[in-house]
Amino acid sequence: MSERRKVVIIGGGFGGLSAAQHLNSNLVDVTLIDRRNYHLFQPLLYQVATGSLSAGEIASPLRSVLSRQKNTRVWLGTVVDVDSDSKRVVLADGAIVPYDSLIVAAGSQTSYFGHNEWQEWAPGLKSIEEATPSGTRFCMHSRWPSVFRMLNSAAPGSRSSLLEQGPRAWSFPAPLPRSHAKP
Repeated sequence: MSERRKVVIIGGGFGGLSAAQHLNSNLVDVTLIDRRNYHLFQPLLYQVATGSLSAGEIASPLRSVLSRQKNTRVWLGTVVDVDSDSKRVVLADGAIVPYDSLIVAAGSQTSYFGHNEWQEWAPGLKSIEEATPSGTRFCMHSRWPSVFRMLNSAAPGSRSSLLEQGPRAWSFPAPLPRSHAKP
């Protein structure tokens, strides 16, 4: 009987995870490599950015998602080189992973089409790290009217205190001007 084929998948996003799930077979050994230990459901990142969901609600551990597949293992690592001649993947920590077949599903990054200055005004939204600062900016702009009403109705000494709005919290160093308040 021949040896099982080794399939290496780079990336645990939608493409890599789908490929791993479709390779649930006793004919192959699958190694999924990702630099994060979770699959991120990116379509809901905007809800993390706005504070509607927590990051944990849209991220699932890759090992848990693939736990029923006995032919699949998940490696946490960053791929730094693919040697297609000798059919091996090299990780940042020096580990070498041999393969018979390679699937590259490494994802994407936000493109500003050569205008990196746009990044300040149009932050990317492809990771949890990007969703958190974007969310603070988005929530602040979209909630200014209600924040001003709350501050102006608060006692004068407490205007600079911590305001809690669901999962987000803001602190203002000084009272905001009354001119921004809506009646």
